[in-house]
Amino acid sequence: MVVGVLLILTLVLSACQPIGDVPAAEGQTGAAKSIESMKVAFVYVGPVGDLGWSYAHDQGRLALEELGVETAYSELVAEGPDAARVLQSYASQGYDLIFATSFGYMDSVIEVAAGFPDVKFEHATGYKTAENVGIYDGRGYQGWHLAGMVAGAMTQSNVIGYIAPYPIPEVVRNLNAFALGAQSVNPLVEVRPVWIFAWFDPPAEREAAQALIDAGADVVARESDSVEPDKLAQEQGVYAIGYNAVSPDIAPQALLTAPIWNWQVIYEKKVRDVAAGTWTNEPVWWGMAEGVLDLAPVAEFVPAVIQIAVEEVKEGILDGSFQFFCGPINDNTGAERVAAGECMDDPALLSFDWLVAGVTGTIPQ
Repeated sequence: MVVGVLLILTLVLSACQPIGDVPAAEGQTGAAKSIESMKVAFVYVGPVGDLGWSYAHDQGRLALEELGVETAYSELVAEGPDAARVLQSYASQGYDLIFATSFGYMDSVIEVAAGFPDVKFEHATGYKTAENVGIYDGRGYQGWHLAGMVAGAMTQSNVIGYIAPYPIPEVVRNLNAFALGAQSVNPLVEVRPVWIFAWFDPPAEREAAQALIDAGADVVARESDSVEPDKLAQEQGVYAIGYNAVSPDIAPQALLTAPIWNWQVIYEKKVRDVAAGTWTNEPVWWGMAEGVLDLAPVAEFVPAVIQIAVEEVKEGILDGSFQFFCGPINDNTGAERVAAGECMDDPALLSFDWLVAGVTGTIPQ
């Protein structure tokens, strides 16, 4: 289990400035730059064409290009020494801002940033900051709860599979939100995770999906990046929950919905802040209300009553009336973890290391 000192992320709610030349904020030093003069680089752990995590981030990069920002990217960059090499290369080339979009890039970002104090770095899903290193993430559990509602309503076997990449708090949090969403419409649901220890590994993802189907799952969700589990679900006549992005021509009879990302919202703000000289390393953890994530359209063959129920909860998320991870909640050993009348706060969510009742197995150590 990856454990570290966790920062309490604070929502940044400052209004976005207009595109173009941006004045320097009062009290800031250094000349302001135009958006068009910015050079921004992205480092991806997967391929940009996989409809997965890296694809979703790259859509945000392309949105920046439409605004006139000069961008570059590297895909399929392994976590570890390769990531450090790529980050150092971009910093040496004079890029103003570098986005590192995988949890496992964290130590490489901190290491490289120390040698380039004039370059700003942003690390997705991590928890370490420095004077020129910020962190950002989205509240993915919001979309996963909604997807769980759809899965829970559509299962006939009451067994739902979940392909889990790594045993880190982010994944555990999303898995638990998915299970609670499913249980909210179907208390008999059992969610069975398979841990594949990879973000993008199509053969391993397909193998995991097959194992889950063989074990009785008639809905297979994936927090991994390839669409192989979705394709297998279509082939075998079961349902799928996708992730990151969707394409209507992939598994049209199987795909129920998917939590999807709109990273452009964060990327535009960060670029504007650097251009204005107002950038800070304050953590950003935005959700559906800020437009960072959404739920893909629910399949037309899902009964209308289910779609209406999902929309009602989504409206509650958007207006703040729906609260997540509120008690009573027991873990899957039967121990009470959240008492009635209480809800988990951000520090607890950021260090999630237990599975809710109804999720099978244990978190690998």
